[in-house]
Amino acid sequence: MNLAAIDIGTNSIHLVIAEVTARQNIKVLIDEKEMVKLGVGVFATNQLSQDAFDRGLEVIKRYVQLADQFGVDEIITAATSATREAKNGGAFLDKLSKETGIVPRVISGKEEARLIFLAVRRAIAFGEEKVLVLDIGGGSTEATVGNQEDIFFKKSIKLGVLRLLDMAGGKDTLNIEDIRDLEAHIQLAAEEIMKEVVAEGFTKVIGTSGTIRTLGEAAHLASKGSPISTVNAEVVSTKELEKLSKKLLKMGPEKREKVPGISSNRVDAIHLGSLLLVRLLQMAKAESITLCDASLREGLILDYLDSNVGRKKNLLYPEGDLRHRSVSHLALRYKSDVEQKKHVAHLALQLFDQLQEQHGLDKSHREILEFACMIFEVGHFIGYPKYHKHSQYIIAHSRLRGFTNEEILLLGLLARYHRKKGPKKKQKKFKRLPKGQKRMIRFLSGIMRIAIGLDKTKNQWVEKVLCEIQEETLKISLHGEENPDLEIWESMRHRNVLEKAMKKNVVITADSPVPM
Repeated sequence: MNLAAIDIGTNSIHLVIAEVTARQNIKVLIDEKEMVKLGVGVFATNQLSQDAFDRGLEVIKRYVQLADQFGVDEIITAATSATREAKNGGAFLDKLSKETGIVPRVISGKEEARLIFLAVRRAIAFGEEKVLVLDIGGGSTEATVGNQEDIFFKKSIKLGVLRLLDMAGGKDTLNIEDIRDLEAHIQLAAEEIMKEVVAEGFTKVIGTSGTIRTLGEAAHLASKGSPISTVNAEVVSTKELEKLSKKLLKMGPEKREKVPGISSNRVDAIHLGSLLLVRLLQMAKAESITLCDASLREGLILDYLDSNVGRKKNLLYPEGDLRHRSVSHLALRYKSDVEQKKHVAHLALQLFDQLQEQHGLDKSHREILEFACMIFEVGHFIGYPKYHKHSQYIIAHSRLRGFTNEEILLLGLLARYHRKKGPKKKQKKFKRLPKGQKRMIRFLSGIMRIAIGLDKTKNQWVEKVLCEIQEETLKISLHGEENPDLEIWESMRHRNVLEKAMKKNVVITADSPVPM
């Protein structure tokens, strides 16, 4: 069996085509990378530039053609930070789906961390060790602690080389004040998470991603005078990386390009990557880092094999009732990110509970809302355009155990109305509903739209919502560790259904100023 994996990253787009034997040995046939820099400017403008948009489409179309030439059985695709955070990320995926037929999963930072860890665990033998895996991307950095059997901690940090480049105003060369500002920002964004990492405990730090491998090779060359024969499992000291970082931060791009081990397509942001990596290692109190050539794309293949060929995934509700197990099975079967959907459900239930006096719905309706939040996106498996309608079809025909026919109909309608046009009287299935159920669908789909928008970046940055009901307005205040501007923008775009149900204006704001 041949499989292809495409990683639509913020900095580069990768393709790997691999042959998988009956014993699940993986032989890489093709490994391609294109530095598209999809995320350049995204973190300042919240938009994919037209140039990056077009180049990204062309590269992925070429990769799909290459995969077809190899006769792959499946093309597994994931999109990360830039696509998550760009306002036109959905338009990019829509066009990509129409022109190539593939439907990328837009994965959360935590899911990215998990998949990367799967790849690293296969590439480097941990033995009995508990390790910290760091992956520095263009828009985010993933930190995962685990061993050969389990993952104990995984978090996505809102730090990446292109995000830092945007923060520095795209400057080619930094002055002392610029560097101090960036160091302060890195400290603010990463300090609490790295404290949790240290508290979790580990014996080794492993670094993956192109940025870390490039810095590791360059530091090795500078200190040893010879290139690394193989990147995998090579150890580089933090002191060697500190020396390299100080050197890179004093240089302009022309001089950085001449540093042995630094390629021309990384000179715009590699100095920022060095600053970030060194600071993270210092926070982790790590004296060295072990390089690893595994990455997200290998993790996608391993996860696919684990789900479809190997052992079954552990359910997130092993002790739950039949209905919880049933919707979890459905979500996993159609490659939905169950952990991220649990967070959407968490936000939706907060809204439901705080609006109890407004909607007057009961516990059974609350459960329907929770279940709908778990499976509203299963239609992505068929195609991105009109995926809400695909979700409704899948739910209607999946024989969900533990649900009545009426409940399955309601779940399908909530999936149908979580985006695009809301419930309309002329729509046949909605039109047939009793008046009370129509009102319930309007309220629950309105709540779902807000909750889904509040996890626009799929990074679970909004942790808590607080509703204040006024005479003509519902004010929703958000609380979280990160700036929720994109979440506010997305949820405000989809507030109209809840406004009609409540007959009030909906205003969504951050609870208090959050650092950028």
